[in-house]
Amino acid sequence: MPLFPFESSARRLLRHLRLPAAARAEHRTDRRTLPPDDPGAESAVRACIDWLCEAQDRSTSSDGGVARHYSLLTGWSASYPETTGYIIPTLLTAGDRYGDTGLIERGRRMLDWLVSIQFPDGGFQGGTIGQEPVVPVTFNTGQILLGLAAGTRLLGDEYRVPMRSAADWLTRTQDPDGCWRSHPTPFAKPGEKAYETHVAWGLMEAVRAEENDEWKAAALRNVDWALGLQSENGWFGSCCLTDPDNPLTHTLGYVLRGIVEAWRLSGDTRYLEAAVRTADGLLTAQRANGSLPGRLARDWSGQVPWSCLTGNVQIAACWLLLHDEVGDRGYAGAAARANSFVRRTIRFDGPASTRGGVKGSFPVWGNYGQYQYLNWAPKFAIDAFLLEIDARGSAGPDRVDC
Repeated sequence: MPLFPFESSARRLLRHLRLPAAARAEHRTDRRTLPPDDPGAESAVRACIDWLCEAQDRSTSSDGGVARHYSLLTGWSASYPETTGYIIPTLLTAGDRYGDTGLIERGRRMLDWLVSIQFPDGGFQGGTIGQEPVVPVTFNTGQILLGLAAGTRLLGDEYRVPMRSAADWLTRTQDPDGCWRSHPTPFAKPGEKAYETHVAWGLMEAVRAEENDEWKAAALRNVDWALGLQSENGWFGSCCLTDPDNPLTHTLGYVLRGIVEAWRLSGDTRYLEAAVRTADGLLTAQRANGSLPGRLARDWSGQVPWSCLTGNVQIAACWLLLHDEVGDRGYAGAAARANSFVRRTIRFDGPASTRGGVKGSFPVWGNYGQYQYLNWAPKFAIDAFLLEIDARGSAGPDRVDC
């Protein structure tokens, strides 16, 4: 489907010809059928890690954070605190898994930078470095807390005080019903967000690093609040950056992961039952080629022809985690198909700016991260691919050098 369907053919052609050569080339590639062969989880993990290393090195703000994206239209961006925060656990885990001290040092550099920009009250800013306004934001703080908790567990006490400060800030700024309303991001549509269960997950990881009943209660209180927005078929209202009637699979992946983690932390079967409802609904939306539509209506029908690649791997990871909990409901096979689809979109040759990167959308002109390689897409891909490797009992890739 053309990006601007009501334009004349001539105007669409002119718009296409005005794109940079690299964007036109990627456009042509994505118009063709995907390669038939899956390159394999092991090689994809290595390629994605290499791309994240490149994104850290090429950030235009040169601060130790990870560039938000590489754009085929404008090049590399500045660092993005939010996603740098949750990239940290992925790199630290990979470094520990493969004995790669270089990855661990990269994670430490990201942590040191984030600690340097933490607000005195414990919160963290929204947006990329250089964006205005610079204000503390609930969602971004929760994602960075994932990194601080991983740093505390794996690297030691030097990150414990910043972790406590962020967790305390989230607990202190939460409304009594479990929702966070006082510090929304200025870079998304206003309103309550069910997907802030991913913030609750940040608190849960802090609890795993340091027992704290207040943090745990706040995390589960938010998940309880979010479950009030879940339909009987598992779909969630108020669960999108811009269009709550047709949420992104990315934000549905966020809300589902928070609920899965609530089950894993608490053992309360209400959370497992809620997660299964959503996971089963998502199974019905999967296409024959393994992909999920980028946006889904309340009956789980696809609303757009393009696929949000990040959403695919986030949901694949949740399916794999649930497979471990409830056994074979088709989750493992669905996850393998979704992961395989995403792997077939990844380039394993060409310039370092795109090699191993994961696009926002497939095809590249889809309306999420349009013509961009997003830093959180390979992060979630690595997580999902490693879970797939572990699920089938295969060895991981060779030691990764960056």
